[in-house]
Amino acid sequence: MADAVSSRPLTRGDAKTLALASLGGALEFYDFIIYVFFAVVIGRLFFPPDMPEWLEQLQTFGIFAAGYLARPLGGVILAHFGDKTGRKRMFTLSIFMMALPTLIIGILPTYESIGYLAPLLLLVMRVFQGAAIGGEAPGAWVFVSEHVPQNRIGLACGLLTGGLTGGILLGSLMATLINYVYSPTEIHDFAWRIPFIVGGVFGLVAMYLRRWLHETPVFEAMRARKTLVADMPLKQVLSGYRPAVVVSMLVTWMLTAIVVVIILMTPTLMQRLHGLAPLITLYASIAATLGITLSAFTIGALIDRFGLLRVTLAGGPFFVVTAYALFIGTAADTAYLIPLSALAGIGAGLINVVPYTMVKAFPDYVRFTGVSFSYNVAYAIFGGLTPIAVQLLLVADGLGPVHYVAGATVIGIGAIVVYSLRPSLGLAGKVAQSPVR
Repeated sequence: MADAVSSRPLTRGDAKTLALASLGGALEFYDFIIYVFFAVVIGRLFFPPDMPEWLEQLQTFGIFAAGYLARPLGGVILAHFGDKTGRKRMFTLSIFMMALPTLIIGILPTYESIGYLAPLLLLVMRVFQGAAIGGEAPGAWVFVSEHVPQNRIGLACGLLTGGLTGGILLGSLMATLINYVYSPTEIHDFAWRIPFIVGGVFGLVAMYLRRWLHETPVFEAMRARKTLVADMPLKQVLSGYRPAVVVSMLVTWMLTAIVVVIILMTPTLMQRLHGLAPLITLYASIAATLGITLSAFTIGALIDRFGLLRVTLAGGPFFVVTAYALFIGTAADTAYLIPLSALAGIGAGLINVVPYTMVKAFPDYVRFTGVSFSYNVAYAIFGGLTPIAVQLLLVADGLGPVHYVAGATVIGIGAIVVYSLRPSLGLAGKVAQSPVR
């Protein structure tokens, strides 16, 4: 475990590991998110033509939601074997479980060809995708953090987080390109399949490239010392590390609120609040996603330099200010939407404190399970509640969405402050590797 606890510089092998992990994460998130950009077309093709539009869209997005519901179960199962048999195997399996269903969606027959079997097969593919994404982010964060020295864990998590949000950016760019190159009729006839086929093929290529990665030094050391968890990892997590689970779920709430509201919901909110054209809000979403992708790298490096607590206490208020600036500034003049979206995206790079907190909160022998369970259960809960809460708050106040994000961010900051006191609280028990700086 020497590599994991030293302060050595990053090596060429570390750089290759981080690059391949980030690339695979980007492609896997692209595969998962691309569905939402073509949901309207998919609804028309995979359901009966005489179905009411509202029911068609409800079922289409219901299939999208099924992917989210499958996340906790898939994440826990992959993490279970990741803690018992090795990180690399599950890390590679998750991208295969994502790439193959994505490719299959791209070539699926529609309702016109096979009737009700079409939406059923689509649902099955989305469930597999959801199970895969449940293991990808936690597995990737654990994998890279156990490969690099302790003084580079922030940067490693930042590169990986940037890769994941970069996948959302790729999805936005692909959707924009398809809508620019092809007419609505061509998209309906065949072009909607292109993003899925491209994503599936590149995902399989990324899976092949991951075969060149090595098992983490931390897991190899546990295997050599025969200290792998003998019981069910989830049982160990729930019985011995409940405070770590609570803190991890609270910071995941912050991450969920930032991503769902600032990145995913803001385009629709801006159209509703200010009557902006969808294309303009899409450009703003791209600017925000690019900002968060680049900022995550910087936040990771700052954590390694100044420590988790200092970066959180500085970055949290900065993000809240940029989020309010986005909504208030756009209300004053819609011409500010794109630059303020980019600024809010930069502030949203704060989300990189979340994986850093989680991988530090659990000891090595149940780390994968602890991170995966906390992250996926919290994301399933808050990912479902956030859009509802935002819509309810919006009825009372045009700034309701940003009030919600600010509240979740304050809660996340509070959880990290508590986490920073871990030595006195015994947050992750005596066997945790290292205290928060």
